[in-house]
Amino acid sequence: MSVINTEKCNGCKACQTYCTVDAIIYDVTIKKCRIDQNRCTECYVCLRQRVCKHEAIEPVELDNFYKLFQHVISDPVENHGVTGVTGRGTEEVKTNDVSGRIKKGEVGICIDMGRPGMGVYLRDASKVAMALAAAGAELQSAEHTPLAALMKDLKTGELVEECLHYHLLSVIVEAKCPETLLSNVLKALQKVEREIDTVFSLGLILRVNEDGETNVLDCLNELSIPQPHRGKVNVGLGRPLCLD
Repeated sequence: MSVINTEKCNGCKACQTYCTVDAIIYDVTIKKCRIDQNRCTECYVCLRQRVCKHEAIEPVELDNFYKLFQHVISDPVENHGVTGVTGRGTEEVKTNDVSGRIKKGEVGICIDMGRPGMGVYLRDASKVAMALAAAGAELQSAEHTPLAALMKDLKTGELVEECLHYHLLSVIVEAKCPETLLSNVLKALQKVEREIDTVFSLGLILRVNEDGETNVLDCLNELSIPQPHRGKVNVGLGRPLCLD
């Protein structure tokens, strides 16, 4: 955790430019800056980049599991202890050409919630995870995605109450479902997007046939969801395809 030492701060406001979620506030009563701990994501940009030339921004030891989780997920240079991956602690299901986590007949779901300038509260991540689970999607375990470590039950997707007020720079909700359930999952996401106070982008991971085609995405047209115009396709270079 970082705080601003008011004895060192001269109120120049230079640090505000660097905060990814506008958590640094200028207090007009004392003419100094302070950090809104409810908005801070513990991304450590202000500390790592030493944005205050007066060294008024100082670190404070993170005192609980949820603060540590918040920092590891929000700071792209940190390594997640369970998955061993930096950058939100997940390789994501979109690495399927190597990992083979999504089998034939399944669709991988990768929901990237939040972004710099906005962030995401875990209460909203909980709503999205619960919507996926209720629609029949299978949420990924903590072995693959850190968010699962905060869930009461993977079958419901509900996060533990103690973490819901924590603010992250961004977080990924990962799941998979049978191709036949994709339409239901998309409808659930259309509904829950009106119930959260952040943004998310949806990635779908699936296998194509021998001709490089699939009709699984036809349901996008039925739901008035624009067809993706960008995608990642494995062409067989580098590491080999996972064939199972």
